[in-house]
Amino acid sequence: MRLFAVGLSHRTAPVELRECVDFSRDGVDAALSALVERNAGREAVVLSTCNRAEIYAAGDTDATVEALERFFGDYHGVPHAQMSEHLYTRRGADAARHLFRVAAGLDSLVVGEPQILGQVKSAYSAAAEHKTTGALTNRLFHAAFAVGKRVRSETGLGEGAVSVSYAAIALAKKILGDLKGLGVLILGAGEMAKLTGVHLQAQQVTQITIASRTLQTAQNLAGHLGGRAVPWTALDEALAASDIVVTATGATEPVLTRRRVEDIMRARRRRPLFVIDIALPRDVEAEVGNLDQVFLYNIDDLQTIVHENMARRAGELAHAEAIVEEEVARFASWMQSREIIPTVVALRQRFESIRQSELARLESKMSNLPPEARARLDEITHLIVEKLLLTPTEQLKAVSDQAMVAAYADALNRLFSLAANESPDAADAGGPETKTGGRS
Repeated sequence: MRLFAVGLSHRTAPVELRECVDFSRDGVDAALSALVERNAGREAVVLSTCNRAEIYAAGDTDATVEALERFFGDYHGVPHAQMSEHLYTRRGADAARHLFRVAAGLDSLVVGEPQILGQVKSAYSAAAEHKTTGALTNRLFHAAFAVGKRVRSETGLGEGAVSVSYAAIALAKKILGDLKGLGVLILGAGEMAKLTGVHLQAQQVTQITIASRTLQTAQNLAGHLGGRAVPWTALDEALAASDIVVTATGATEPVLTRRRVEDIMRARRRRPLFVIDIALPRDVEAEVGNLDQVFLYNIDDLQTIVHENMARRAGELAHAEAIVEEEVARFASWMQSREIIPTVVALRQRFESIRQSELARLESKMSNLPPEARARLDEITHLIVEKLLLTPTEQLKAVSDQAMVAAYADALNRLFSLAANESPDAADAGGPETKTGGRS
């Protein structure tokens, strides 16, 4: 069985398309169920965040890739032709490398941001609970968790400004200068909103106001941040009084339309308004940015900060990438053994069976041989079999490409009619790290 990863991210797709491809909108469980119904892979994990939508799957052939690619478009109602140019596909060790880099925060919009590891764990847990994981994906994701932890503990990549929310504040400082004394309104009361508020506290803003459709959640966050909560019905008044607005809601439709902000700007007497939309789908209509004295930025606008962040962390990045490569090599070796070892064992068993059968067939002709001669004959035939198997076994173990390994294993199974006593999946399923639903 082979490993595949298919997806799109901020690196390959514009925000407009990423808004359409959001598996979390209807719940990841629904996407997993749809994958099972389509038989799009023997194992599957769906990872869906603000900046990426990916499926990690195990399948027998490359037909799995085509099924996954078409699933992206069909499930979200986007034509395949429109979707395909933005999708990327990874196979085998490359798929593992991609997930390891994602879990370590190396593929994030802001490199090193800490949230992604928790999101990867949540994606795996959802799949495990839905019983769509198996030996290959279980091992893959537990290895990814280990990579994420190693990068955070062994490098300084996670220190300082590494979250999207901090990047948003850094952008505000770049445009407005010192934020001290300014009033801030945060729309939403989730994790992103909380992180943004924590960063804003450090900037000594005058007032942090939280608005959420559920007043209680807004009050809870306001209490944590030392700010104030306002009901959703008072949103316009709060907007008119604020200098900076950060939107991070889970709304499926824009919260701030051009018309609404236009009315608010009249009430503000054209006083500048800085808006950072870090939600996906976007909370603010793009046309809002065309209004006078309104400065609108969304997630994609954070790329400049990302590049600056990467430059400062060049040394740490090299160390983190080295950790990833070390763990990829370890995982690739394990994957190779899953294909190679059962085949090698079955091949040896086949040759040994033939040897024993021939010795038994010649038993009547060897009956007069003394015990020493019979033992020597057994030893010689055993050595012949070992020498015959030595070169193909070494060559098979030396192959590093997973697709080639699978092809060789399949050819040997067909040529010699091998019947392994136990499949790789059955052998792996009993280990503590490969049980479906294991700890993440």
